[in-house]
Amino acid sequence: MLLASLAAASLAAWLVVLLLPWQPHRTRERLEAEPSAARDLSDVSVLIPARDEAAVIARTLAALREQGDGLEVIVVDDQSSDGTAALCALAAALPGTTTVRVLGGAALPNGWAGKLWALEQGLALVGRRYTLLLDADIELAPGTVPALRLLAAQRGTALASVLAELHCERVAEKLLTPAFVFFFKLLYPFALANDARRRTAAAAGGCMLVRTDDVRALGGFGAVRDALIDDCALAAALKRAGGATWLGMSHSVRSLRAYGLRDFWRMVSRSAFTQLRYSPLALVAATVAMCVTLLAPPLVLAAALIGSGTLAGPAGVAAAALGWLAMGAAYWPVVRFYGLRAPWALALPLAGALFLAMTWDSALGYWRGTRATWKNRRYASSN
Repeated sequence: MLLASLAAASLAAWLVVLLLPWQPHRTRERLEAEPSAARDLSDVSVLIPARDEAAVIARTLAALREQGDGLEVIVVDDQSSDGTAALCALAAALPGTTTVRVLGGAALPNGWAGKLWALEQGLALVGRRYTLLLDADIELAPGTVPALRLLAAQRGTALASVLAELHCERVAEKLLTPAFVFFFKLLYPFALANDARRRTAAAAGGCMLVRTDDVRALGGFGAVRDALIDDCALAAALKRAGGATWLGMSHSVRSLRAYGLRDFWRMVSRSAFTQLRYSPLALVAATVAMCVTLLAPPLVLAAALIGSGTLAGPAGVAAAALGWLAMGAAYWPVVRFYGLRAPWALALPLAGALFLAMTWDSALGYWRGTRATWKNRRYASSN
């Protein structure tokens, strides 16, 4: 009866996801490049925080030169040790209508996250209406900035962001990249985040176009200075101040960074327990929820196979099979977005188990005294 109940609970949960009116699993919120859009970008500054990004920064800057005319790019070199600043200086010397400035970042003060401190320093140099906050590893297809600016103007947003298409070529990436995006979409349903009447606030920090004055009205990035999930924290602050926000997906905004299992582990464990507000009860609740919704169907089917179908009973086996199929149906739009074959939609339980382990590792690190470790910086917990 217990196994049958777990299978039924998982099936019910995924049917709810599929039937929710805001359809969090789908990829309807999209923005793609518009090469024919107005190319005068003299009202846009691009602000790039860069720490040890020599492997990718040249491609990122080259792509910005293809966006339009009059674009201003400000790179804040956050005390890199790998030649990032020299590569940016070479880009700054190239002719063209896009200007590149390089600012040497100051030492990180207490109470600030590294990325936000770099952005705060760069913001002091911005004098244009729009500021595009761009990660150093994000390559934009030609016409992406004009398309994003047009969307922001039409919707009157204080912040419009695009979730970058992550690298998805290695086996680990095929297993974990779509799952990472899928869980993010379930946690922050895009349709709710884009609704000014809803309290849900979310953004994708790799590519965010903000109205400069709206950020300054908050007090700059100091308003969220210690946030590890800085993109969602900024979106929440702007939304509380009355600003509209928008979040979508795109094939025109691409991450250049490749990820192995270890890279995913570092990325997720950096902020997973932060997402749970460092609450042991929330950690237990999340563990139970993930075990029931993600792991119960394959485990019930395995138990039924071992026990010749008697452990869960016919109803339990049927519920487990339907639950796994419903899970795959919910996951399929993101799997398809990444150009993967249908069988990958059935791999979500394995990805979920790995993400659950990363979340527990994040909690254990916090309890050992480390809130997060990122870019060779350690942020101590309050314990």
